[in-house]
Amino acid sequence: MKNKLILFFSLLSGLTLFSQEISHSFSLQKAIEYALENNRNIKNADLSILAAKQQVWETTARGLPQISGNVDYTFNVVRPIEPEPDDPFSFFFPKHQLTPSVTLNQLIFDGGYIVGLQSNKVFLEISQNAKDKTVNTIETNVINAYNNALLTKESIEITKNNIRVLSDNLEETKKIFENGLTEEEDVEQLQLTLSGLQNNLRSLETLSDISKGYLKILLGIDQNETIELTDSLESLIVENISLNLISNSHPVSNNIDYKIAANDAESKRLEYKLEKSEQLPKINAFVSSNYLGISESFATFTKPEQPWFFSTATGLKITFPIFSSFGKKAKRQRAKIEWDKAKNNLIDTENQLSIEFKNAKNEYQLAIDTYDNKQKNLALAEKIERKNTIKYKEGIASSFDLRQAQTQLYSSQQEYLQSIIDVINKKAALKNLLNIKN
Repeated sequence: MKNKLILFFSLLSGLTLFSQEISHSFSLQKAIEYALENNRNIKNADLSILAAKQQVWETTARGLPQISGNVDYTFNVVRPIEPEPDDPFSFFFPKHQLTPSVTLNQLIFDGGYIVGLQSNKVFLEISQNAKDKTVNTIETNVINAYNNALLTKESIEITKNNIRVLSDNLEETKKIFENGLTEEEDVEQLQLTLSGLQNNLRSLETLSDISKGYLKILLGIDQNETIELTDSLESLIVENISLNLISNSHPVSNNIDYKIAANDAESKRLEYKLEKSEQLPKINAFVSSNYLGISESFATFTKPEQPWFFSTATGLKITFPIFSSFGKKAKRQRAKIEWDKAKNNLIDTENQLSIEFKNAKNEYQLAIDTYDNKQKNLALAEKIERKNTIKYKEGIASSFDLRQAQTQLYSSQQEYLQSIIDVINKKAALKNLLNIKN
């Protein structure tokens, strides 16, 4: 009985542990690192690189020795003549004929194969650049999602604190009103402000679940699991003000979009080169060995006395174009046009990125300046709200003046938090543009 109770409580304990929610705690940097390992888009980009490496080997293997085996069997249902046994004509008109063979093919020269080998490096670079583009996008999206979730979290904390302070003021004002020392409008003004804060809190709590849900998708975490954000906006703002990003010069060639455009131009050049190579001859060599067996009965092929005739042949096959009704010329011209277009796109990309660099740096600087301004405004709004609260309690300021000061404070609080978010997000966008890793 004792053993059964121990087993029962052990199972119960195991079920309790199993039923507990899986929880994760992330700083912003940890969230980025986790996403780079677990985001499904990045995993697919890694798989695309592996597929590209296999395709590169496919291209390389085309110029290496190719060995194939073959077995030909022929059953002559009707023959021109029916030879007698030991008739020499039976060799030419056998009832059954079996020919197993092995052939070795080797490419000697093919201009397209040479261009293909040159394209392998570019092809791998295209896959790697596609992954880098995905990584940059996911990293920026994680920063934005984390910050939005953190903004919502801290907005909830501030709103709850504002509700506590306002509720105390309301209770105090109600008592004063009950003693006939203030007007009912003063109570109503505070109730109106409190109602607005409570509605805002409910909205923020709903938004919190949504913002965390989007962050979970980016991190590759199941929606049933919970996540906690360990950073604060105050700590992140210190880490994200970097004037070196604005003052330092950064070459456009480091940008991932420029690299992709450059890869596209190079691939189009190789495609044009490939079409030109089609004018050259192709040379293939082969060696083929086979056995020939003939018999009036299929069963004799399995007997030791069955005669087999062995032969080996080798040779070259040369293929060269003569006339294609100018179709191949049109393909070459089309490839040349596509190359010219890719070169123009590369120039446009370079010019566009130069403008985007300047714009991103200006926006980042503006975000820093705005943060400084909103920080000062918040301090002023807090000071004004404290003064009006004191004046209201002393009967100098009206309830309308107090409500206006409170509303101004709440607005300044949100603007201050948003200015921090803007600095962090603008820095992330600038680093993404400059292709700077953390």
